[in-house]
Amino acid sequence: MSAKYDTNPLDPDFPEKAKAASAAGQTRPTPEGETRPFASVEDREQETREFGPQDFGAYQAPQESYAPAYYAAASPAAVEDPKKRRVDKVGLPENVVTALPYIPWYFGLVAGLILLILLPKSEARSRFHAAQGVAAHLGIFAISFLLGIVTSIANFARPANGIFMAVTTVMLFIFVVKAWRGRPIHLEIIEGLTDWFEEKVTPDLFSKK
Repeated sequence: MSAKYDTNPLDPDFPEKAKAASAAGQTRPTPEGETRPFASVEDREQETREFGPQDFGAYQAPQESYAPAYYAAASPAAVEDPKKRRVDKVGLPENVVTALPYIPWYFGLVAGLILLILLPKSEARSRFHAAQGVAAHLGIFAISFLLGIVTSIANFARPANGIFMAVTTVMLFIFVVKAWRGRPIHLEIIEGLTDWFEEKVTPDLFSKK
């Protein structure tokens, strides 16, 4: 093959020269400088450390579980009894305060409005029941008023109004018992009205100019 197309960059005599240099115990110099021998393995070898029983015990010991410093497990004793806790500004037990707004007829309505005016925002549970009791009473009175109008027009609607008032009265008494026992009561149908009363009727309502 013509040398014109020979792309081998190696010196064709390199293998023979390398053999001759190896036989003579010489190394071929490089353009960067003279060749430096590698460090022997003995110079870099470190002493092998022998592990004792204390080392194995450190690895085999179980890791301690981590718990944040601020975390404390809740216990039943930490929850204050609503029958013993006194509500701020009124001095009554919490279960009594939460039950008053559900008393049937006008008693619960008046009690709920008074509690909303007296209770601070910090008494969130008592204020919620006061607002919900007021909203429940107004809803019952509104429906009863409409049934009364219908009754005046058609006498056949009179029993419906009586049944409605009897059912709602029993329902309010059930709410009184549940609130007194500390059971949750949530009337989703009047949730918007409850939130409005809880937000608008506050202790500083009459102090604003």
